[in-house]
Amino acid sequence: MPAESSGTRFRSIDILRGIVVVLMAIDHVRVYSGLPAGGATAGIFFTRWVTHFCAPAFLFLAGTSAWLYGRRHADLRSFLVTRGAWLIALELTVLRVGWTFNLDFAHYNMAGVIWVIGWSMIILAALVRLPPRVIGSGAVLVIALQHLVPVPWDTGSAVWKLFYIGFFNGPIGGDGTPPLTVLYTIVPWAAVMAAGYAFGGLLAMEPARRDRLCLRIGVAATALFVVLRAFNLYGDPAPWSASGEMPALLSFLNTSKYPASFQFLLMTLGPMIALVPLLERVTVPGFLTRALETFGRVPFFFYVLHIPLIHALALIVSRVRLGAVSPWLFENHPMGVGPAPEGYVWSLGLLYAVWAAAIVLLWFACRWYAEFKSRSGAAWTRYV
Repeated sequence: MPAESSGTRFRSIDILRGIVVVLMAIDHVRVYSGLPAGGATAGIFFTRWVTHFCAPAFLFLAGTSAWLYGRRHADLRSFLVTRGAWLIALELTVLRVGWTFNLDFAHYNMAGVIWVIGWSMIILAALVRLPPRVIGSGAVLVIALQHLVPVPWDTGSAVWKLFYIGFFNGPIGGDGTPPLTVLYTIVPWAAVMAAGYAFGGLLAMEPARRDRLCLRIGVAATALFVVLRAFNLYGDPAPWSASGEMPALLSFLNTSKYPASFQFLLMTLGPMIALVPLLERVTVPGFLTRALETFGRVPFFFYVLHIPLIHALALIVSRVRLGAVSPWLFENHPMGVGPAPEGYVWSLGLLYAVWAAAIVLLWFACRWYAEFKSRSGAAWTRYV
């Protein structure tokens, strides 16, 4: 995400980003634990569900950060294009190796959240000359009306696979090209970033008015989610049921992420926006708040570092528990891998213990880099 200048930072944005990167790490530890991504039991379900807030927050706040950056810099468009291309390249190279610890590029790559942040920045660069209200209105329409677009599910078009269809695992350009697992599509994620860009103008308002609007928008979005979901009216391809295999509450919250449905985005972005006034009023920065702020000031540094760190910790856990490092840990994680071998799967307690250890280690690294970044002022630090 673009970094705001020191004079335009909002503590609420840094704290929010800190919260979401810490939550994100839970799911990425889960990847190497062998536990499923959700399930019918509350422990497994909520271990996954709390991390659903991460991708919406990343995209939305990246847009907000772009607006804040543009207030102080004239090179916003070129910066977004350069930064976007850089993120796409990193997703397909450095981050892919961090996930897998192998070089089997011919059989696996993944278009994940960093990929879609990159493309969304490039798209936003083409929009920023428009008034923020126009950008925001268009973004909300795309998010809300996405389910009305007919999808040719039988098409082999790469455009549909990358832009709208959702989860896809196969060669984009035909059988002769390496497979690409598409998790995050352009629609609706680019619109989420564009909405976040428009939201930046709201942050610049007089504080009392800003806080009222944040609360109204956040509560209204959350309430709309509850109504649409309760009556299965619109906005998610998977209706909930009180009589299915999953408990009613879990079924109610089990909205579609791939692609991100309207209900999914209401459920995640609504509470996040409502939190902004509360976090902006945090006046006693205890250790936890300071730690979250530190993580939130360098979220991409956290992201790049946390994947290989968690992966390395999983190797250590495997060696300690099993007496050997499981070859499964060198397969194509997180989406191109089969079930964990028999006897490997961790308990939830172990998952959270490894997560806590990773957060402590990342705290020292992020504190160092945040201090270095504030002192250095080097242009390259805007990209990390």
